[in-house]
Amino acid sequence: MKRILTACLAVGLLVLTGCKSINIATTKSTDNANMLAPMVEKRETLTATGYAVISVQNHRNPAQQRLMAIRASKLDAYRALTEQVYGQQIDASSTVADMTVTSDSFRAKVEGVIYGATLVSITPVGDDTYETTLSLDKSVVHDLRALYLGQITARSR
Repeated sequence: MKRILTACLAVGLLVLTGCKSINIATTKSTDNANMLAPMVEKRETLTATGYAVISVQNHRNPAQQRLMAIRASKLDAYRALTEQVYGQQIDASSTVADMTVTSDSFRAKVEGVIYGATLVSITPVGDDTYETTLSLDKSVVHDLRALYLGQITARSR
């Protein structure tokens, strides 16, 4: 009987030593910062490339179409940088009827602020496409993420 009581006491103490109180408000922002940190630490700069086709630009003048394609490729590169800094929100839904997928729907959303990007190059690719490459320094990425996490924390209060 004494052995059973001692064993139960030992197991009880073992279980209780694993318990710890957690302050959710402080760990939430810390966890977000820790989750975002690894990518920033791996590279000194982030680079992103955007593309746009000249012939699909909505203008009759070929020179204006080229300028619009350059602008569109630059915006695409900014979108790609924003995706790397803040991530991408994906909404998806599937409908199944009679054990067969009848529809799949995906929606991607990227939202954020980018400043301090450096224009690396604007290059024609083939006869009908422009490619724009941008880069963003690690310190600016860190500042952008800190600003973003500050906004999230302020919203949750």
